Amino acid sequence: MMIDTAADGLLFESLRADALTSPDQLRELYEQPNENALRKEIDHLTEETRALIGCSSLMFIGSADAEGRADVTPRGGPAGFVSVLDERTLVIPDATGNKRLDTMHNILQTGRVGLLFLIPGRPTTLRVNGRACVSASPELLAQLTPVGKPPVAAIVVQVEQAYPHCPKSLMRANAWRPEQWLPADAQPTSAEVTLAQLNLPGLTIEQIEEIERESLRTRYE
Repeated sequence: MMIDTAADGLLFESLRADALTSPDQLRELYEQPNENALRKEIDHLTEETRALIGCSSLMFIGSADAEGRADVTPRGGPAGFVSVLDERTLVIPDATGNKRLDTMHNILQTGRVGLLFLIPGRPTTLRVNGRACVSASPELLAQLTPVGKPPVAAIVVQVEQAYPHCPKSLMRANAWRPEQWLPADAQPTSAEVTLAQLNLPGLTIEQIEEIERESLRTRYE
C-alpha cells in the first residue's frame, strides 16, 4: 500500500482506512487465551498480591478524560509507598511533580484508572484496574507513606480487576540487565528533548541542564 504523507494526519488516516473494526476480526488473528490467563483475573487483592504491592517502588497509572484522551504517568517512591487498606482498596499518595495534575483531572472526570506495578530487578508485574477518586482527607493522608514530603492529596482506587501479568515483555526488553542496555550517548539527553519541545528562542542546553539539576535537588519541595 502506497501511503501519501504530504499533510499532517494523512499517515494515520491512511493506516486507519485498513484498520480492524470489530473484535471478531481481531480474534481471527489470534488463538484463544488459555483458561488460566482468564481465570487469574479476580476482583480483589490476595495476600500475595498485597505483598507484591508492598515490594513495589515503581508503578504506572493510566487514565483518560471525559473525551477519551488517554494518559499514562509513572509514580515512584520507597517500596510499599502505595498503601493497601483492604483487599479491594488501595491508596496512592501524591508526590511533588510538575503540578499539571493530569491524572487527577482525568479521575475527576471519569473516576477510573489502570495501574501497573513493577519491582525493579524482578520480572513480576501486577495490573490493577478499577474505580478511583481523589481525596484530601487529613485522616487518610496521615496513614500514607510520604514520598519526600507529606501528600496534599491521594488517589483512592477500588479494585475491580487484579491480574498478575506475565514477565515476557520485561525479559524481551532486557529491562533489568545493564549489560544489554544502550550506551548513554545513544539517546538524546533529557535536556535536548526538552529544548526541542519548548522551542524558545535564546534558550540553551546549558540553561535547561541547570534547571533540571535544580529541579532534582529540590524534588521534595
